Amino acid sequence: MRWLRSYLLLLRWHAIRLKFMLPLMLIIQTLLAVGIVVGFSFLMPTVGKGTALYLATGAPTLGLITVGMVLAPQLIAQSKTEGTFEYNRTLPVPRTAILAADVTTWLLTSLPGLALALLTATLRFDLDLNVSPLVVPAILLVALTATGLGYAVAYAVPPAVASLISQVIVFIALMFSPINFPADRLPGWLQAVHEVLPFQYMADAVRDTLATGADGVRALPFTVLAVWCVAGLALTLRVMTRRS
Repeated sequence: MRWLRSYLLLLRWHAIRLKFMLPLMLIIQTLLAVGIVVGFSFLMPTVGKGTALYLATGAPTLGLITVGMVLAPQLIAQSKTEGTFEYNRTLPVPRTAILAADVTTWLLTSLPGLALALLTATLRFDLDLNVSPLVVPAILLVALTATGLGYAVAYAVPPAVASLISQVIVFIALMFSPINFPADRLPGWLQAVHEVLPFQYMADAVRDTLATGADGVRALPFTVLAVWCVAGLALTLRVMTRRS
């Protein structure tokens, strides 16, 4: 009961503290998601069903990555310079409630862009998606993994370094990760790298549950993401509970 009350109060506090920034972030996320679907299609002479499917499912994935691993860490870096970070550590509330409120805030910010990207792709490319009930846990797991890893970086390194790393992450995810295109288009060594990194599995989890094939939803993406998620959250909570 105490945890739930703390969580709801923190959620309200986040909404008040970010009341001017959240609408702007929501607009940016929506434009980014729709822009990926529409803009990337202009770069290709023809867009077949396979390519359209990658764009339709890749845009929501990139939106979740951008919020969890770029925007959220940058706000953490800003909170360190403002002193808000240290203030949060002194609050008499469970650290897991702080993290849960943060993840909820960023997930709610991502959802409108995610939904609009899927709608845009469906209308533009005339897609017929076969949505699995597992799409909800898939999106939650991707959001939690992205935010956990983003926070782990932001909490563990100085603010300037965290901001730089977040910019590198969005560049790699957008241009050199098999999110909007198949992995076999990458060089062999980069394919091997992405067999370890979480980006490919984030896209696979979302794609498998939005366009479920005859073989059903694969367990591998969920398993790998769960490992990354636990690692990121564990490091984040360790830093949050560490004494100065």
